[in-house]
Amino acid sequence: MGYTMNNRSMPSPRGPRLLQWLVVLLFALLAERPLLAAGKLNVVTATQDLAAIAVEVGGDRVNVLSIAKGYQDPHFVEAKPSFLLNLRKADLLVVVGLELEIGWLPPLITQSGNPRIQPAAQGYFDASRFAEILEIPTAQVTRAMGDVHPQGNPHYWLDPQNGLRVATGLAQKLSEMSPGDTAFFQQRLQDFRRRLMEAERRWDEQMKPYRGRKVITYHQSWPNFVKRFGLQVADYVEPRPGIPPSPAHVVELITLMKRQNVKLILVEPYFDLKTPQSVARETGGQVVVLMPSVGGNKDAGDYIKLFDYDVNQLVKAFQQAR
Repeated sequence: MGYTMNNRSMPSPRGPRLLQWLVVLLFALLAERPLLAAGKLNVVTATQDLAAIAVEVGGDRVNVLSIAKGYQDPHFVEAKPSFLLNLRKADLLVVVGLELEIGWLPPLITQSGNPRIQPAAQGYFDASRFAEILEIPTAQVTRAMGDVHPQGNPHYWLDPQNGLRVATGLAQKLSEMSPGDTAFFQQRLQDFRRRLMEAERRWDEQMKPYRGRKVITYHQSWPNFVKRFGLQVADYVEPRPGIPPSPAHVVELITLMKRQNVKLILVEPYFDLKTPQSVARETGGQVVVLMPSVGGNKDAGDYIKLFDYDVNQLVKAFQQAR
């Protein structure tokens, strides 16, 4: 699952901060040199995962910028004046949706003053509409449940088939915006599909011996990933999404791992490793830091390499586990 609220909400631009933002915006209005090269569609994405897919489809006919970086928690992104500059020039804004960016992106969209990328405008693309969404709540969502997304888990890009679905939708959107490049976008899409299918066969072969294995994950980031590769999540380091682990929950987690012989704890790079490492020591398990996003490290530089990295890390960890 994810976060519905961002405790680090964008600061109110008052006093010196207001002056700072006004100066930056004035510079953008007066600058003669455009932010991005002319003659191409300017695409801004919420995350590097979406940027990687946009590059796969758009090639050199688009300029792509990502707001959140792959090493950041996409639920919490500190708003910067430079984001507004990029959004003002955007022809297309691609968002994860499902309220993943609710704590930081909507104010930026509004303050950008760009009518092309407002929700429901032609240049606003919600990638979640093309993906298989898991963990959609069937009961009323309350704060007692933690930071639960009422529309479903937004980490859908961690199933490569969802990446292909988003790419297909994005190719259609880019073709609508630049009809003369339709054949180019479709060729790029087909090439991405071919390479992704080849990679999936490789990943399936690597993961085949470990299908059905149980793991612990820190946050509920991985439902699409574990479903795709046949793993099971036995429990979470967080007792509820976004809630830090209590001592009582840690004891319960240790007991469960010993009872069910669970050896791997999967952790995103932006979470504190202290508690997972403590649990691993008590259970004879190991902590595996996986990349949930493109750009999380130098080895996960594009969409296919993201899965190459995570699958290789998992296989290595399973081989070492006793």
